[in-house]
Amino acid sequence: MDKKKLQEDLKQAMLAKDELKTSVLRMLLSAINYYEIQKGGAGYEASKEDVITVIGNQAKQRRDSIEQFKAGGRQELVDKETKELEILQTYLPEQMSEAEVKKLVDEAVTQSGASTMADIGKVMGILMPKVKGKADGSLVSRLVKEKLTSS
Repeated sequence: MDKKKLQEDLKQAMLAKDELKTSVLRMLLSAINYYEIQKGGAGYEASKEDVITVIGNQAKQRRDSIEQFKAGGRQELVDKETKELEILQTYLPEQMSEAEVKKLVDEAVTQSGASTMADIGKVMGILMPKVKGKADGSLVSRLVKEKLTSS
């Protein structure tokens, strides 16, 4: 996924008068521009990995908001955030299943020699490059914690 594709999709959404998709893509491109400024100023061009990272961060924000709005009983906002999340997910790589992540967690724990919660940093350091953009960080964290507390 690259910025040019998102800009092209934004044009298409505007022509189709798809207000929600237009809004999500504008927000996403704005977040990417902000990321570029943070990284290197005016001359910095976001790589495909950078774009995936930003999309992942935006998707995580939507998931967090959905939880908060559910807790607050705001169904109309849950619905809006859910629709935005669905649009964002179309731009992310296919997500790994929990079983696939669990297998990678087992491999990372074995590879790092981790045995207690104090070793979580070692495991996450090995694991995150393999799952970045392909699995929800909270799922990965939960599975690592389960593995380290059960062994």
